[in-house]
Amino acid sequence: MSNLTRAEAAARSALVTTHRYDISLDVRHAADPAVDGYTSRTFIAFSAVPGADTFLDFIHGGVHSVFLNGEELDLGSAVDGDRIQLRNLAADNEVIVTGTALYSRSGEGMHRFFDPADGKCYLYTQYEPADARRVFANFEQPELKAEFTFHVAAPSDWHVASNGAESGRAPLAGDPDASTWDFATTKRMSTYITSILAGPYFRAEDNWSTVLDDGARLEVPLALYCRASLAESFDAPELFALTKAGLDFFNRLFDFPYPWGKYEQAFVPEYNLGAMENPGLVTFTEKYVFTSRATDAQYEARANTLMHEMAHMWFGDLVTMRWWDDLWLKESFADFMGTLGVDRATSWESAWVSFANKRKAWAYLQDQLPTTHPIVADIPDLEAAKQNFDGITYAKGASVLKQLVAYVGFEAFINGSRQYFREHAFGNTSLADLLGALETASGRDLGSWSRQWLQTSGISTLSAEITDGPGGTGSIGEIMESVLLRQDSVDPATGRQEHRPHRLKLGLYDYDDGDSGALRRTDSLELDVDGPLTAVPGLAGRPRPALLLVNDEDLSYAKVRLDGRSEATAREALDRIDDPMARALCWTALWDSARDAETPAELYVAAVERFAPAESGIGVLLNILGNAATAVERYVPAAQRDTVRSGLLNTAAARLRDSVPGSDQQLAWVRTLAGVSRHDGGRLGLLRGLLSGTEDVAGLAVDAELRWSLWQALAANGAATPAELEAELARDTTASGREGHALASAARPDAAVKAEAWQAAVESTALSNEILGATIAGFMTAPSGMLDAYIEPYFDCLERVWRERSIEIAGRIVRGLFPAGQDLPEGTAPEEHAVLLRTDAWLTGHADAPRALRRIVLEQRDHLLRALRAQAVPR
Repeated sequence: MSNLTRAEAAARSALVTTHRYDISLDVRHAADPAVDGYTSRTFIAFSAVPGADTFLDFIHGGVHSVFLNGEELDLGSAVDGDRIQLRNLAADNEVIVTGTALYSRSGEGMHRFFDPADGKCYLYTQYEPADARRVFANFEQPELKAEFTFHVAAPSDWHVASNGAESGRAPLAGDPDASTWDFATTKRMSTYITSILAGPYFRAEDNWSTVLDDGARLEVPLALYCRASLAESFDAPELFALTKAGLDFFNRLFDFPYPWGKYEQAFVPEYNLGAMENPGLVTFTEKYVFTSRATDAQYEARANTLMHEMAHMWFGDLVTMRWWDDLWLKESFADFMGTLGVDRATSWESAWVSFANKRKAWAYLQDQLPTTHPIVADIPDLEAAKQNFDGITYAKGASVLKQLVAYVGFEAFINGSRQYFREHAFGNTSLADLLGALETASGRDLGSWSRQWLQTSGISTLSAEITDGPGGTGSIGEIMESVLLRQDSVDPATGRQEHRPHRLKLGLYDYDDGDSGALRRTDSLELDVDGPLTAVPGLAGRPRPALLLVNDEDLSYAKVRLDGRSEATAREALDRIDDPMARALCWTALWDSARDAETPAELYVAAVERFAPAESGIGVLLNILGNAATAVERYVPAAQRDTVRSGLLNTAAARLRDSVPGSDQQLAWVRTLAGVSRHDGGRLGLLRGLLSGTEDVAGLAVDAELRWSLWQALAANGAATPAELEAELARDTTASGREGHALASAARPDAAVKAEAWQAAVESTALSNEILGATIAGFMTAPSGMLDAYIEPYFDCLERVWRERSIEIAGRIVRGLFPAGQDLPEGTAPEEHAVLLRTDAWLTGHADAPRALRRIVLEQRDHLLRALRAQAVPR
């Protein structure tokens, strides 16, 4: 793996100013699996400090020639691994590099995919943070922006696209089956958001237009792409409708016309991310092309991703961070704006509930790890940048922005953003630039807010401490003497308290018809919380409510501990809380209590069994069912696990049959039944019956995705033969079918099967990124103790894997194969568990291992320790 440090990038940007690139790529022979690479020719015009030395980045399969200012350089001295040295520069320079770039199977650079459904070859590029250098030679850092012109030679019957509009196409002389596509020169952008798409893609076209303030009409051509074999499932009209709604919304909101000409969106295979904001050619995972039945929550999540990437056309593409320390300048804003766009520009009414339920949960998890970091992070190199596309940069940053909007006002926030775009269009910025624009628009000094929220790490835990009047017992309706809000804000990385200001609401909820009615908000108090203790005005002398909900409406970023009476109410009547956001916040509080080893995890599972059937929000339902499955396998002690798991499976089987036929809820329950059954053979007859059709559940479509989930459960219990799995693969020849088969095959509880899966994942490089992920998931699905023999090989291989594989593939292996599924032996303290001690020994003995590798191991250690502590909670 090649790395670039922040210091090296800063030194280079002090010497070099880039102007334009002209890049030619020849992918005519990509459809031949025996051809590993393609010709890449790059012309760069740039200025430099006269006499200076610098370098280009190029991860290649061979450099053929380098010409600097007309002089051919000696390759022996110019090519230094993945860098091309340029010495004794002039004030104005031109460099031409011709070489062989390699096709990728890891989702980094130019990814090549052969569709198992029809054998067709598809290409797309993915670069963030620094993989454009796998496709063409360049100055790979975000602040060295330039104009880009691309030319691509490819088979004539393919579709080819890039950031710029197609400006010409002509048959290639000497090759009757190929053509050359020329693309319009782009406006200034960073290397990591350039993009190429090539292959026999299905393409749909439309257009969007609007009238600008000056009366001119802005016309934006639209296009959508997916693999030809997915075209039947491609809901292009819905995607175009969302795209137009987003362009309408963001053009009005930002008061800066969409700046990139066309707007095309491609849904591509084996994609490592949800999506990527390449200007004019946004790429998405093709998992958003739903070939099997999907829930409304999945469609909403897709809309959120679409809006997120569209917001990037301004935040991130038009204005870009100088270095990855300020990654949040684009990702936090896009995460916030994505949810805002769904809320205001589509018909979904649950956008902010989904944000609280899913996105913030991701942030809360990440922010409690020992590797947590401030939103404005310290990113010393590209490896660190790769790992900071995390819950802090995205969801915590968006949560903090939501609170900032409440603090300065929405109008001031948007006016500041508009000024930011106008001042820095097609340029690069840092934190100070954004704060300056927001301070001017709001009239507020944001320095203190920035220090407390953007430049510290960790999460605040808020709880209400209620003092009853004389003789009080904490019962509903008794008079409260005082209410204090306690803030506990320990930074996991430093151990220091980092108290932050919170603008939040307290919701008072009571039954509207005695104890049998719905729980409704009867009052709401808005207040500022700062420091360790804050007295709540206005509650002394009032009756205690059934539920006092701290951070009602989810205005602030904080975990919440319910007071004793409120927790009892939640565990007795959570399904009767009528407000969807309040209900979601109570679910989150109960889950945090279980994860933090405050309460036994089986209590959370019991709440899910009791109240989930009444949960109307499908996004919340899917989340709590997933949490319950995690609680059973990780947080419930081994001695109780079978009983607790059986109870959850009984509930899932019952709810499968009594849910509304064909409903999202029915689908959620059958997915839970299949997933949890990987660890329990008690429902195998039902699973086989669903596959064969002998178990008839009204309204349930047992489609390809569900069939593979059922087969995976059977395989994990040793109840599916290789021949049966091969027969299912013959029935489903799609890419997702291949992944389902890989997982099911590796899940079989057989020592030889596990050895084969380990060999394929760790010792071989034959697996693509997604098949590798599926193989690892299947390998890790195993009965207790079966994988103990792989604990030492795991630690032995870490540095070799990190050294020999790309960061994407190495990360999947290191993270996915960590021996996380451990039980706490009776009488053993969590900190004394053998795997935890072995992890500590590796960390101590490998203090000089790459920082990014150590981060993954540290995080996996923390997840294991959390699980062991949850198992150790007194019962």
